[in-house]
Amino acid sequence: NWTGNRITCRDWFQLCLKEGLTVYRDQEFSGDERSRSVQRITDVRQLRTHQFPEDAGPLAHPVRPSSYIEINNFYTATVYEKGAELVRMLATILGEKQFRAGMDLYFERHDGDAATVEDFIACFADVSGRDLSHFMTWYEQAGTPELVCKLIHDKRSKTATLNVEQVLPATPGQAQKKPLQIPLRLGLIGPEGNDLELESDDCEMIHNDIVLVTKRSQSFRFKNIAERPVPSLLRGFSSPVNLTLDISDRDLEFLMANDSDLFNRWQAANTYATRNIIHIVDALKNGKRSSRGVSYARALGASITDEALEPAYRAELLKLPSQADIAREIGRGVDPGLIYRAHRQLSKVIARTLTAELKKLYRTMSSTAPFAADADSVGRRALRNAVLTQLVTSGQSNNIELALRHFDNARNMTDEAHALYLLAATSGAARDKALDRFYKRWKHDHLVIDTWFTAQAIAPLPLTIKRVKQLVEHPLFSITTPNKVRAVVGNFATLNPVQFNRTDGAGYAFVTEQLLAVDRFNPQISARIIGAFRSWRSLEPTRSRQAKKALTKVASTPNISKDIYEMVTRMLDG
Repeated sequence: NWTGNRITCRDWFQLCLKEGLTVYRDQEFSGDERSRSVQRITDVRQLRTHQFPEDAGPLAHPVRPSSYIEINNFYTATVYEKGAELVRMLATILGEKQFRAGMDLYFERHDGDAATVEDFIACFADVSGRDLSHFMTWYEQAGTPELVCKLIHDKRSKTATLNVEQVLPATPGQAQKKPLQIPLRLGLIGPEGNDLELESDDCEMIHNDIVLVTKRSQSFRFKNIAERPVPSLLRGFSSPVNLTLDISDRDLEFLMANDSDLFNRWQAANTYATRNIIHIVDALKNGKRSSRGVSYARALGASITDEALEPAYRAELLKLPSQADIAREIGRGVDPGLIYRAHRQLSKVIARTLTAELKKLYRTMSSTAPFAADADSVGRRALRNAVLTQLVTSGQSNNIELALRHFDNARNMTDEAHALYLLAATSGAARDKALDRFYKRWKHDHLVIDTWFTAQAIAPLPLTIKRVKQLVEHPLFSITTPNKVRAVVGNFATLNPVQFNRTDGAGYAFVTEQLLAVDRFNPQISARIIGAFRSWRSLEPTRSRQAKKALTKVASTPNISKDIYEMVTRMLDG
């Protein structure tokens, strides 16, 4: 109400003003209500899954775009999620007191007004006395910046120098970029696992743990560092950037065990898992086997059994980076089939290495108490379900039976739906039983039955393409109901990379057929669905050709809406 309605935007180009700010406030509220570290991890997952690919492809645009064909296409992850990150960076640079003072001034000046981004930024400049003109570049430039960092320790002088290079990739219409103002929160961790005091004579520190990267290349020198420290960079994900740092497996394990910043502790685990999966992908591509993963699994085991960490946080540690995350890291020549196989292989290593620990956690996180939605209960359910995911992925029949019992004994939709998704991704009688029981139980509830549709649409099985074609003919499916279309077509396209990106093109053909049908009466939904093709150029040649063929078919279809015309032409031209 306060930042969306009472202060609205002067024109559509200012949409990020109210939407980005409101998303930020919602994230902060959720963090206060539950867990700040878990909320931050959740928000960054969302950003990397949806906004980073948008920024890296033909649909890239600034947080405040300067033009559009169809206004419906303005409602993007860049405007909303990246817009929220820009507000968060302001809060990081200014600190809690000055940021709150700036917000108070914004409400005082503009309540009931239609404002601009410049009006918003001016409030913070006025209360802080800080020149924020450089910060405005974030609103004008598209693309995800990359920070290439290297830490050099000099034992003789007891100094540690952090060299930072700011890389700004070209995006459609913006070949040349200006350096940005990037707040980099950091820590240097000593051999005993403690944060070292950051002292410097030649660089400005904000709030004792933040440096401002403002040039293409900068160095920050810290003194009184007697032993080689392990760097913990971009703490709390202080800026929406990609970080490149040459760091060893051993140092990642050290961070997983010792980093005081819980986001970066999770990030170390995520980076380590990503590294292992990509190594397995490379081995599979060359017809070899990889034995990687055991060291990672052991480090993970130490973290998930650490009772000093809240259950919800340990659940996040157990979640592997998504297949889309791995594809983004690989960048070019992406083979979703190999990524799927490598992803499963690492899951099996985790399940085999940590069988005893996982089964003990599953038991200890169980509860016979009445359902509750408090933070502790939510966290315990999350950890128990994350454990079940790893056990089921092992493929062992006893774990599939465990998932079926989990499904049958569920006393809330969180547990029931989670087990259904896991079982729907398996082959055999347990899958059929769960799907049949869920359908009979919920077929009269048109909201809940969307879960049944989704479970089948996202199953990474060869039979799924045949099944989704049947689902769009199902009596409970309606192509004029947006939630039904999202459940089957949208989720198949965005959450089932291995079947959507089939080498025979059947996944692309199914999705384009459906989105063209939807486009006749709901172009906003069709434009959302076609966004699943945004990274088609990064695929290996066979899939890339099939995806281009599908997009070309859409582009050549007579009388398509402005919504998908804008999207498809940008994807083909970009």
